[in-house]
Amino acid sequence: MIYMDYAASSPPYPEVAETVGELMLKYYGNPSSLHAAGAEAEKLIRAAADVMAERLGADRREIIFTSGGTESNNLAIFGTAMAHAGRGRHLIVSNIEHPSVYECFRTLEKRGFDVTWLNADETGAVRPEDVEAALRDDTILVSLMAVNNETGRIQPIERVAELLRERRKVVFHVDAVQAAGKIPLEPARLGIDLMSLSAHKFHGPRGAGMLYKRNGLTLEPLMRGGGQQGGYRSGTENTPAIVGMAKAFRMATDRMKTEMPRLAAMRRGLLEKLAKDPRIRVTGTADGSGMAPHIAHFRIPGVKAEAMVHFLEKEGFCVSSQSACSSGEEKPSRVLLAMGLTEQEAKSGIRVSIGPENTPEQMASLADAVVRILDKYGSVMG
Repeated sequence: MIYMDYAASSPPYPEVAETVGELMLKYYGNPSSLHAAGAEAEKLIRAAADVMAERLGADRREIIFTSGGTESNNLAIFGTAMAHAGRGRHLIVSNIEHPSVYECFRTLEKRGFDVTWLNADETGAVRPEDVEAALRDDTILVSLMAVNNETGRIQPIERVAELLRERRKVVFHVDAVQAAGKIPLEPARLGIDLMSLSAHKFHGPRGAGMLYKRNGLTLEPLMRGGGQQGGYRSGTENTPAIVGMAKAFRMATDRMKTEMPRLAAMRRGLLEKLAKDPRIRVTGTADGSGMAPHIAHFRIPGVKAEAMVHFLEKEGFCVSSQSACSSGEEKPSRVLLAMGLTEQEAKSGIRVSIGPENTPEQMASLADAVVRILDKYGSVMG
């Protein structure tokens, strides 16, 4: 099988897997314990925080380790809403967010918060002017992803952050799960207050994540207990996974300058070949600008995405349709509907997300397979 679903999960770097395995056997002490075994584990966690902070241009005290992107997003959103509800109950978010963000805001809406939901333009980007128009005196939180996990569209984070610079009571949260290791991320420089990462998206271990929290920002913890990590995330830290995440992030950012142009060229080659078929429509900007290098998305109106995914699997390719958290659902993509696409098109989206093991030859083979499947089965895939 040729794996092209890196946006759902990426295989760990072999060096990371080896490190995690060694640490599980050697450093099993509780980092909160006072004895030597505990001190060794605590030292490793502090070193991991130093690595993450250095690569993000942050302070070690701004790093909170979590179990992954979902927990990081939940902590950021619910933690902000609960801590700042006394100042206001208005929240701003887009309709193209990952389910772990989208569902948080739906829950807060049910709990009495006033949520403004923003759509995207035809390329998949939220308009900064829409964010500005939605701001009110009682706004306490704006949440916007850095890279859309379905279409690969890079969102205008810097422009939105600039709008919020003079509104310090408005907390700005960025879900950077699909951006980490792919595009530069410096939250303090950009003006981001909270930023979520997940290790298994950049070749780290599953079950490890991180939330950047700007120093001085008040956040209500979701989990209470022993008061680890400054009280923001109680629970015994997963030392091997945390160290593995830091190592993977260091490796991914080291390779970013050379690997991302290579992926971008493969993405461009795939979509240029697919666009020659009048039945296929490429998602995103016409020239490829503002698109993440590792995600390609296209639609085949009249063809159900799930059917195409299964046919491609029989041809030896692992791709996906919607977010991995929404796969298996036959309802139209919420993201594509928010871009103004028809319901028929929103049911036909295919996501190809690539990584280090993919080659230009595989891209060409995939494009050929899509056209071949359409020619043979297109009439029965609706």
